[in-house]
Amino acid sequence: MKFPENKNIVTTAFWVVVLFFGIMSCTTKDETVKIDAVKDRSAMPGLSASKITTVISDSGITRYRIYTDQMDVYDRISEPYWDFPKGLYFERFDEVLVIDANFQSSKARYYDYKRLWEFEKDVKAVNLKGEMFETDLLYWDEQQERIYSDKFIRVTQATRIITAVGFESDQSLTRYNFRNVQGIIAVDESQEN
Repeated sequence: MKFPENKNIVTTAFWVVVLFFGIMSCTTKDETVKIDAVKDRSAMPGLSASKITTVISDSGITRYRIYTDQMDVYDRISEPYWDFPKGLYFERFDEVLVIDANFQSSKARYYDYKRLWEFEKDVKAVNLKGEMFETDLLYWDEQQERIYSDKFIRVTQATRIITAVGFESDQSLTRYNFRNVQGIIAVDESQEN
């Protein structure tokens, strides 16, 4: 069999066949349905990232480190927010890079317009005095510079454990008030060993 000598005919025929199969492979009904399912852009995060570590410094000295396994930013809705569905871990460093305070939760959300953090599930915070705060729901209002909760909270201090329902504090968790104290338990440090 002899091929045509005109290379233009062969090239044109080749591209017609490629174009035909390309168009045919893109015209199934199932793929059209999948594309239509993504019409609501607000239901999807505008940014999604995993395994994030952020370091914040002041005058060249590392002051904070933040970790999260997943972050999704929903920025095309009426009330935009950042979602941390796998939790958030935060460390504060002193001048010689020793961790002097930390914070963690199993789930977190930050509302942009309100400048409000919402922390859920296994929330634990250790302040500069070494006091540990434990609760299942905690809010941090950046505008009002306060941290609060209406849920059960347990605060472990050097000499006692305080349990309450509801509390309010400054941003550093050093000046705080309880709403409904449930109990105060003295800790005998000599019995700890």
